[in-house]
Amino acid sequence: MSTTAADVMIDTLIDWGVTLVFGMPGDGINGIMEALRKRQDQISFIQTRHEESAAFMACGYAKWTGRLGVCIATSGPGGIHLLNGLYDAKLDGQPVLAITGLQFHDLLNTCGQQDVELDKLFMDACIYSTRIMGPAHVENVVELACRTALTQRGASHVTIPVDIQSMPVEKALRSDRNIEGHVSNTMARGGQLPDEVQLRHAAALLNRGENICILAGQGALGARAELEKVAELLGAPVAKALLGKAALPDDNPYTTGGVGLLGTRPSQQALERCDTLLIVGSTFPYIEYYPKPGKARAVQIDIDGRRIGLRHPVEAGLIGDSAKVLQALLPHLKRNANREFLKQSQKEMSEWTDLMIERGIQRHMPMKPQVVAHELDKLIAEDAIVATDSGTITTWAARHITMRGERMFSCSGLLASMACALPYAIAAAVAYPGRQAVAVIGDGGLAMLMGELATLRKYQLNVKVVVFKNNTLGQIKWEQLVFLGNPEYGCELQPIDFAKIAEACGVRGVTISEPDRCSEQLSDALATPGPCVIEAIVDPHEPPWPPKVDAKQAFHLAQALAKGTPNRTKLALTLASDVVRELI
Repeated sequence: MSTTAADVMIDTLIDWGVTLVFGMPGDGINGIMEALRKRQDQISFIQTRHEESAAFMACGYAKWTGRLGVCIATSGPGGIHLLNGLYDAKLDGQPVLAITGLQFHDLLNTCGQQDVELDKLFMDACIYSTRIMGPAHVENVVELACRTALTQRGASHVTIPVDIQSMPVEKALRSDRNIEGHVSNTMARGGQLPDEVQLRHAAALLNRGENICILAGQGALGARAELEKVAELLGAPVAKALLGKAALPDDNPYTTGGVGLLGTRPSQQALERCDTLLIVGSTFPYIEYYPKPGKARAVQIDIDGRRIGLRHPVEAGLIGDSAKVLQALLPHLKRNANREFLKQSQKEMSEWTDLMIERGIQRHMPMKPQVVAHELDKLIAEDAIVATDSGTITTWAARHITMRGERMFSCSGLLASMACALPYAIAAAVAYPGRQAVAVIGDGGLAMLMGELATLRKYQLNVKVVVFKNNTLGQIKWEQLVFLGNPEYGCELQPIDFAKIAEACGVRGVTISEPDRCSEQLSDALATPGPCVIEAIVDPHEPPWPPKVDAKQAFHLAQALAKGTPNRTKLALTLASDVVRELI
């Protein structure tokens, strides 16, 4: 049997260590599907119910494993559906390869069916996007696409006309310059270290600091030991951007938890009071939460030189892998004799933890979302892989799901897309079949891609989906109220019975509505073999308060209530109750 262009494509992926492809079949990729079928003992195809899910799974897989995530979609609309997940990979710097089909090569741009030039469409989302021109072009292009995605940490895209996919390679026309076998799948990695002069300069700056704070992001995830050693030497609290939540365990004495709107008060106060800032692998985007320019001297470590000084002025920039750079920096650092700054942050963190526990053990009805997250945190495995979604759910997960043991955590970071949590959790379960994967998601996000509940059943994945059901787009609601001073509008959702939807997909569904039974029901559901959907009905009026509420936000909220926002009496009572509980 003749070797086809699609055969070469899949063989090249296998040579690059790819063992999984997420996607949906379609007539625009039939040749590729056949090549996958013939090699299913070497590379698995994970069928999704939507191409957007496939791209999210590829991005999530890259985040969980550090390996190349691959997704595939048919021509036209199938390929278009990949874009959201590819932008997720672009903005969070994850290596992903998208493969799409095109219509017949000699009928492109003739107003045919699904005649969309996907190579052009994907140019903004991808660092490399090209069209295969013939069987002799395949290996060259796919090699470069894989290499580019991995070395430049972004999305690559290759599209191939449907007829070329099935063309025999031995009959393909090859130019004189395109010598067979001239490409290689060897992956080269740089030293990723700054020189001694840069290291000494950064260390001198840090050694002069007294009140030093570390901001750790996604780039610090593989540098836990080094980060702790540096924090100990500098007497520095470690504030964590959301994608860096697992950089240090939350029970570590140096961490003060998250930053930003869904962060902690101790982290915010450490950033406001520090005189020196060390940024490790983070480009946390909310500039207003950094120290004011001129207030703190800064050193930044990042693998991408473009990001140095992007959010805060720095006096020393160290380009390289965070763990390696911190290892090289450690011998130059002196022990900071001032431990008062750290002790104050630790005291405030202890108080904050007590406040979070107090909010997590409330027994009011309707059940508070903090209760569900608090109980879930106590019950999930020490090596659970937790994916959360975008919305108020992010606040509850960020503050109440703690990182300890070997837990992993991620979400859609800079893109902040809804609907990512379930595909991310599926990718985690496929990548680590022996571990528990948990999707912590809102009802708005789950409704977008809930067809993937059938994917859980199809592959019997150990994923527990915990959906916080408040029948509203809560984050948008609170942004309308608090940031703009406008009444809520357009945010209420038609209720969905997610437990019944799960049962219809062949997955066990559980509904929790009472705080007194929350722990018991969660424990029972989490013990379910394979997938389970846990629908938690929670108070829609519980606000995701920022760590520090300023006067402007309070004024806008009062404005919105006065203008006649729906349920303003219930909102006012909930807000008053929260403030009283915090004060006492």
